[in-house]
Amino acid sequence: MEYEKAASILKTGGIGVLATDTLYGVVGQALNQATVERIYSVKERTPTKPFIILISDPADVELFGINLTREEERILEQYWPGPVSVILDCFGPKFEYLHRDTHSLAFRLPAKPELTSLIARTGPLVAPSANPEGLTPAPSIDAARAYFGDTVDFYIGGPVGDKPSKIIKITSGGVEILRA
Repeated sequence: MEYEKAASILKTGGIGVLATDTLYGVVGQALNQATVERIYSVKERTPTKPFIILISDPADVELFGINLTREEERILEQYWPGPVSVILDCFGPKFEYLHRDTHSLAFRLPAKPELTSLIARTGPLVAPSANPEGLTPAPSIDAARAYFGDTVDFYIGGPVGDKPSKIIKITSGGVEILRA
């Protein structure tokens, strides 16, 4: 039932901390600008650094005005679902609050079924690591609570890995690894 309650909170613009398939993340609806700005504030994040966006299906990137080529789809099939974030170009002013003038967004399709099910109910979620900028990502739900207290609307614990996702960018020459 935790995920049902979280979905309800997220759909109304709330934010929370939950276990992703990599680390604990501070999550909120990516298509809600006020929610995204709230997460920047709670995390004390540099405003020019974009967040990774969790999706429930590769087609979700279309919600951000991104049309995948056949080659991009083929490459994504090799990496998703899993702990790999893929940077895709995103132009236009509509999503500037997400791409922060980088004109690109990083997407990840998690391999955790309960998480992708949640995202399918709420829409794509921004999911930066659960820590104020400059501090170590929370290794446990208790550490996340110590960082954020009641500045977030819910906490959902669970097993997580000990490192962030790999980050790649699809280029004309194939794949460039930006973070191993």
